[in-house]
Amino acid sequence: MGYSRHAKRVVVLVVGGVVLLTGVALLVLPGPGLLLVLAGLLILAREFPAVERFVEPVQNRAIQAAEESVTSWWRLTGAILTGLALFAAGIAWGTVPELPLSGWSTGSGLILSGFILFGLLYWSYRRVRAARAAGAQPQR
Repeated sequence: MGYSRHAKRVVVLVVGGVVLLTGVALLVLPGPGLLLVLAGLLILAREFPAVERFVEPVQNRAIQAAEESVTSWWRLTGAILTGLALFAAGIAWGTVPELPLSGWSTGSGLILSGFILFGLLYWSYRRVRAARAAGAQPQR
């Protein structure tokens, strides 16, 4: 019984740690970094209660960043162009063998990041639009 409990904690630690570290890397690389940081913290908080204190501030910041991305035309335009660039880079990395780390494993990751970005933009836009229609600020 004790062995399976420790094994579960190790698996949660490894998976949560990988997701968290990937999110930290994506804070400076193209991709949904803050979202993955939040996901990693949520995974880790299941087995490590001390991590829960970091979840709410990161969640608030992630929602705030998502809402800010659709509140002005230049931010929205920049986000859309970034998504299109992710698609183009994914196709390039999948089809041009001379690029470093070329192949469809890299290309598909970039394309997936583009889809996630557009999904988050859509979610954020609907959230902000619904809050404006209700005459209130979006909840955090």
